[in-house]
Amino acid sequence: MWLVDIIAVIIIIAGAVTYAGFFFYGIAIKRAPKKFLSETSDLKVETPVAGASWGEGQEWVSRQNFRNVDILSHEGLKLRGYLLTSERAAGRTAIIAHGYSGKGKDMGACAKLYYENLGFNVLIPDARGHGESAGNYIGFGWPERHDYLQWIQYVIEETGPDAQIVLHGVSMGGATVLMTSGEALPPQVKAIVSDCAYTSVKEQLSYQLRRMYRLPSFPFVHSASLVTRLKAGYFFGEASALKQVRKAKVPILFIHGDTDTFVPYTMLDKLFEACPSPKEKFIVPQAGHGLAYDTDKAGYVSKVSSFVVRYVV
Repeated sequence: MWLVDIIAVIIIIAGAVTYAGFFFYGIAIKRAPKKFLSETSDLKVETPVAGASWGEGQEWVSRQNFRNVDILSHEGLKLRGYLLTSERAAGRTAIIAHGYSGKGKDMGACAKLYYENLGFNVLIPDARGHGESAGNYIGFGWPERHDYLQWIQYVIEETGPDAQIVLHGVSMGGATVLMTSGEALPPQVKAIVSDCAYTSVKEQLSYQLRRMYRLPSFPFVHSASLVTRLKAGYFFGEASALKQVRKAKVPILFIHGDTDTFVPYTMLDKLFEACPSPKEKFIVPQAGHGLAYDTDKAGYVSKVSSFVVRYVV
């Protein structure tokens, strides 16, 4: 009888863990409104929406003549981007990656920096599962790294073999461009700017599970990772900006606010130390998550501009 009881307990625990995996997949990975970002008070004040750059960027984007452009991912997903060309660009283009649950046109403040201050073309894609791009899951930058290789190729075909490309991303977008950095990039990619990126999906979700639900990583993150592999094609453990940046050859500027508690500030040093390519860091005191630009706009524009022009002629 005791053996039957033990088996019953094991089945109940396994069922509960499996349910938890699907539950957390639905919250974090599945394409759906992420209400917890606005309903949780300590997250709400840290999101870029709360910053002045949100309104500044929205207003700027609304006045520009962006052209809709589309590519197909390797899986056949139709991905949408928005291209703004500059007469001063001479083949110089910034591809800008947005954050979790956002969309390309949220990145107006960054786009303005490159377009107006540096005279670049700007391309702001909607990541898969976001905006007008297809996809029913969020890849946290891992499948998107392949999408960005295709966006890079699109820019090269659009502007010619003398193209010079900068990748710039914030939050999930910052992790996306770092994950892309470890791939075999064409020589036209000259520099990368990563703002408040996480080290890996597994570490970031484990941190948030402890922070928001007071739960340990094991077995919940592992269960959600298995569900994600079945539904979205990747494990959390493989989706690592830290591992990718160890293979980077392109110069990288790492940006982070030192009061960021959504993507811990401590992740900056791990990423910076792992990077073997030319690198710099820009730490913004008293800046929360995604708020480095808002907290020190002049410093942000100056640092990004000086870094980029060092590698883009």
